[in-house]
Amino acid sequence: MNPEVLLSVRDLHVSIGAVDAVRGLSFDVRKGEVLAVVGESGAGKSLTARALLGMPPQEATVTGSVRMGSYELVGAPRSVRAALWGRQLALVPQDALSALSPVHRVCDQLGAAVRSVDGVSRKEARARAVAALKEVGIPADQTRAYPHEFSGGMRQRAVIAMALLHSPALVIADEPTTAQDPETRRQILDLLTHRSEATGTTLVLITHDLPMVREHADRVLVMYAGRLTEEGPVEEVFTRPRAPYTAGLLTSLPQPKAPRQGRGELRDQPQRTRRHRLPSIPGTPPTPTDLPPGCAFAPRCPLADATRCHTEHPKPQTHNNHTVACHHWRDLPTHPAELFLESV
Repeated sequence: MNPEVLLSVRDLHVSIGAVDAVRGLSFDVRKGEVLAVVGESGAGKSLTARALLGMPPQEATVTGSVRMGSYELVGAPRSVRAALWGRQLALVPQDALSALSPVHRVCDQLGAAVRSVDGVSRKEARARAVAALKEVGIPADQTRAYPHEFSGGMRQRAVIAMALLHSPALVIADEPTTAQDPETRRQILDLLTHRSEATGTTLVLITHDLPMVREHADRVLVMYAGRLTEEGPVEEVFTRPRAPYTAGLLTSLPQPKAPRQGRGELRDQPQRTRRHRLPSIPGTPPTPTDLPPGCAFAPRCPLADATRCHTEHPKPQTHNNHTVACHHWRDLPTHPAELFLESV
């Protein structure tokens, strides 16, 4: 494995019963980077995160390869996976309130995590827990509170502190800003990326928040129906998407208004009138139990042809560190937003 690659994923499949939720996913996580994984709900992002951590749902079947250094996580016994948790691999969960015990003080829960890995005394473990919480902005006099006494943002800060306790090589943050207001989302992602950088930790960020991805991530991986659709450097993917699905996601975002010039109307800026609405991808994502043949995005794609797209799934192709899985990636217009413009 390339020494710059921290985690290598090859042909990953995650099935629950007869349902293939993640289908043949392959990518690398490089040391020191922030890799964002994006896609609509049901794309398989959280199941991928669980598989990367070696914590798939009990009823799931995982095949393929997830390799971290000399460790293969797929099929490894729990003892091997547990040896990596905390020191090498850590999770920032989506729901901090469910992740924290409601009957123990927050500092005691972090202290227990310290003792389980380092075997130090309770006093030293508590001191380290308090210090870790202070580093994420929780005052020392509040560290003995219970989780329900924290705000949502403070609880998320606490689980970030817990994930970074031992400066793991890789942290996977699974929708860490769910149900937070915009300012709190920004603060949490700023904190997570800055603390990861300070501890030398690589970050995989699973999120729906595309503006935050552009601000914080180095690379982005776009998933659809359990497969990779596009992957590459953030600026290149955001400015020159190659997959119609990625173009649809990006053009569905509200565009910031240009600054007003004096008291007049906005100038040099296309005006959106009441006759037009925000571009959107038509239709809805398929369910894993009823996937169409061929490319799963074909029923929603304005470039799909009647034969190949509906019968043959496109294989990922890589050009200059930019990977795309689409039969018609060369046919995207200069301005991909034109694919999804709709009038009311």
